Amino acid sequence: MMEPAVRQIWKRGFHNLHRPFVLHKRTHSGQPEHSDVSHSRHVKPALLVSRLYQPSNLRDVGQESRLPGEMTCKSQRLMQQAGLIHPSNPGCYYYLPSTVRSMEKLVRVIDQEMQGIGGQKLDMPSLCSADLWKTSERWDLMGKELFRLKDRHGADYCLGPTHEEAVTTLVARQMTLSYRQLPLLLYQITRKFRDEPKPRFGLLRGREFYMKDMYSFDVSEEAAHETYESVCDAYARLFARLGLRCVQVQADTGNIGGTLSHEFQLPADIGEDRLLVCGTCSFAANMETLSPDRTDCPQCSTGTLVESKGIEVGHTFYLGKKYSHIFNATFSNHQNKPAVAEMGCYGLGVTRILAAAIEVMSTEEGIRWPDLIAPYQVCVLPPKKGSKVDEAAALAEELVHNLGQFLPHLRGEVVFDDRTQMTIGKRLKDAGKLGYPYVVVVGQAALEEMPKFEVICQQTGKTMFLSKHELLDLLGTVETV
Repeated sequence: MMEPAVRQIWKRGFHNLHRPFVLHKRTHSGQPEHSDVSHSRHVKPALLVSRLYQPSNLRDVGQESRLPGEMTCKSQRLMQQAGLIHPSNPGCYYYLPSTVRSMEKLVRVIDQEMQGIGGQKLDMPSLCSADLWKTSERWDLMGKELFRLKDRHGADYCLGPTHEEAVTTLVARQMTLSYRQLPLLLYQITRKFRDEPKPRFGLLRGREFYMKDMYSFDVSEEAAHETYESVCDAYARLFARLGLRCVQVQADTGNIGGTLSHEFQLPADIGEDRLLVCGTCSFAANMETLSPDRTDCPQCSTGTLVESKGIEVGHTFYLGKKYSHIFNATFSNHQNKPAVAEMGCYGLGVTRILAAAIEVMSTEEGIRWPDLIAPYQVCVLPPKKGSKVDEAAALAEELVHNLGQFLPHLRGEVVFDDRTQMTIGKRLKDAGKLGYPYVVVVGQAALEEMPKFEVICQQTGKTMFLSKHELLDLLGTVETV
């Protein structure tokens, strides 16, 4: 619910909506006649649907618009159809303005959770020296997944898919790290590169993507495991805030290394990972870590393992001293002697979370965002120009202005669909495809003696007719970041 202070501000300012809207008569010159009403200065809504850059124009994405050999899925089709992404070359996309807004909100949520457990944000170079990767012996191990290049002097580099070598070198070069400064959790949210052999499914498996990667340094194995658990708990909170059902499963350490690993999977039929989940206890694992024909649960012994599919959206690793020993990342212990730090690394696929959320939450006809990270929270639809309820257009514009003015958390979150040459029905269909959490239709009901606004909640599909006070109470509960 709204904070009391916000509610009082709204009640003082929103009183204009309690009296009939005055539609000013116009002179022959087209200018409004003088009026003594206090709100005669008309303010046009700032965020207009007609000005939003969504070049796909909500068209169907047919075979002719797909890149050669590229498979498609629901999230890719809906995102291209809505003008959220546009293909550049295989596995690479333009992220268009609404997608960037959503991604920036997701980054803020991630920042809150990572900093809540002591994470400190930094930014490391995407261009990584081959010398570091050769020192860790991953230059050859990674094979063709690495994008490799030479500079003008003939030195080898790669575009970083992950930054274990870089961050460990950074910490090792400080030389003055004390046990009092540990655990040290350093993370970044940046663009990553991986030369996928078969990019597919839009943002779910690309060659260029955004990822949050965090690296921890601890005084002991016990402390490192405590840090590991705190990060896993933070991931669980993150997905709960987004309203996404996420399963933590045991996983292979792969070419990252270490002795403990978990994936965070969103169950989905399109998922490329095969999971085994116990129906009795909390055990879950990627099938690659177990015998494929195993049906009994190794944890409780009584449950039966059921196979499902999932989209990997996060991965955690306990690394031990694998990298810290190689690069000599040490700290001064209680005895003021150098000791090698215990490490962990923790990834979240930022753009993959966006696409996976759309994949699992949306209908075939329209996008459904996690409310917290929807590009915009509210879309207001005025009547069609020239219709019998055209006079409600002024009421719709005033509503947008007052929502932004007296609900501060919604400033910049309310868009006005000014395409009044189109019918309400067509604009409602577009709004359903774009996935605004709340769509407010200002029509005949708003002109009645007891005005009502038609409100569609996209998540539930429920339509409500709300008074001004009820609209206030509803939108006052909207959470934003």
